[in-house]
Parts: sequence; C-alpha cells; structure tokens
Amino acid sequence: MVQVVMGSRGTGKTKQVIDMVNAAAGAAAGNVIVIERDDRLRKDISARTARLLSTTEYQICSYQVLRGFITGLCAGNYDITNIFIDSLFKIVQTDCMQECEKFLDWTKTFGKKHNINVCITISADPATASEGLKTYFS
Repeated sequence: MVQVVMGSRGTGKTKQVIDMVNAAAGAAAGNVIVIERDDRLRKDISARTARLLSTTEYQICSYQVLRGFITGLCAGNYDITNIFIDSLFKIVQTDCMQECEKFLDWTKTFGKKHNINVCITISADPATASEGLKTYFS
C-alpha cells in the first residue's frame, strides 16, 4: 500500500506522519524506516525501533537514486514493514507530477512485492496534484 499525504506548508503533514511512524513502530513486527531530507524528525519520533535516514547524508537528489536507495535498504534488510518518506519533492529536487506518478507506481509495485507499506509526504497544494497522484491520497 502507498499513501500520500499532500498539503501546503503548515498544514500538519509532519505531525501526522510522526504519529503514523510512532504507531507503526509500536505495532510492526519488522523494521520501520523513515527517509527524510535532514534529521529534524529525530527529536519527534519517540519509537526507538524506527530507523531515521537523512538523504543529504547519502547524497540522494533524484527519483532514480531514491529508488536505488530503497532497493538497497530492502536487499540488506528483509524484514522492513514500513517506509516513510518525508518531503518527497524536496528530496528529489523537482515537483514534476509525471515523474512523481512514475515513482509512486514503482513504489506501489515494489511495496506489494516485498509486503511493505509506504507513506510519502509532499509539500504542495493538493489542488495542483495530477489525477494519477490523487489516487494515492488517503
């Protein structure tokens, strides 16, 4: 399952994701991964079982590199149950809806194959979302 939380800055996306991460980490039988651009969520994630990874530390700046990163994480750790990606457009440094849809479709296929739930936040006005992107809204 892939879920997108989209909203303009200040609409509570991060708070919502923090609550989801803490709940998932408390209930998941496997590992919970949080991919973020920096390390600002470290103070807010109370679950010790969630692994927070900064994309700036690994020089992730495109969809292609992010796909490779996620694939590598799963190749090295077979029991990932949840992946949270905070601020997707800031990580990949583009707001191209077509590329975003391709990434979400890949994520859906990859997640289904490996039994991983994925939640992604996007900082943008939901009214600007393409129809394909809207299918991932919760």
